[in-house]
Amino acid sequence: MKIIVKWIPKSIAAIALSALAIAGAYASDSTLLEKARNGEKIRIGFANEEPWGYAGENNQPLGIANVIALGTLKAMGIENIEPVPTDWGSLIPGLVADRYDLVTGGMYIQKARCLNMYFSDPIGAFNDVFVVPRGNPKKLHTYEDIIKSKATLVTGVGYNIVGIAKKQGVPESNVMQVPSTTEMLAALLGGRADVIALSVLSGQRLVEKSGGKAELTDTNKMPDWTMNWVGIGFRKTDKDFLDAYNTAQAKYLGTDEMLMAVAKYGYTKNNLPGNATTAFACANR
Repeated sequence: MKIIVKWIPKSIAAIALSALAIAGAYASDSTLLEKARNGEKIRIGFANEEPWGYAGENNQPLGIANVIALGTLKAMGIENIEPVPTDWGSLIPGLVADRYDLVTGGMYIQKARCLNMYFSDPIGAFNDVFVVPRGNPKKLHTYEDIIKSKATLVTGVGYNIVGIAKKQGVPESNVMQVPSTTEMLAALLGGRADVIALSVLSGQRLVEKSGGKAELTDTNKMPDWTMNWVGIGFRKTDKDFLDAYNTAQAKYLGTDEMLMAVAKYGYTKNNLPGNATTAFACANR
């Protein structure tokens, strides 16, 4: 076989080599971890979910999950952050569609979610609670009480509570789903719902916002299976970033600096995840 080598003008050759070099650079810097280390923006998606993740002035990321994520990223040397506020139901689809690089917002680590994304190691452990009108007129303490009294339960779109209520036998017609905690409280105080089900710190925040018109039910009556672990969500293509993130988070979580930063949101040492693992939560929740 005869191989013909054609002469290429030096200027054109130089351009071709430059193009190849640029392409190679982009290829080597294609992962999220490499982009972050090169100073490119990391997009954080979160919903308006107090006290977990919400936007302050100029979309400043506030709340427990945001504070922990930002503190961990800072420990990794990553501070070029682009906050992307959205609604709760868009967090996982938006992550999968590359609209954000990670999602916060206080998301429970659960089987169905683990199928679609990776979670960081747990950042905290929290049980679910019921929020009811002051005096708890329908005496609602359990899902069985909700069924017996034919009460209307309100929770968030995409919340784990939707599946739990169904599993516990609450009729679908008695479960109201709304986009945010603000609308949950409005439904309760407006008489359109009888009980709110959500995580304990979110419940405490709603009681504070109610101006004395709502209260928590007896949390001791909530079964052990309502205990869940919260994690930060990552795309399944970003395993190298997740590994680096978990290493930094392990050093940051539980430090005095971290506990002071989240104290104003109600997070205490009692909420630290202990020895719980993401693998356990993915398999059992």
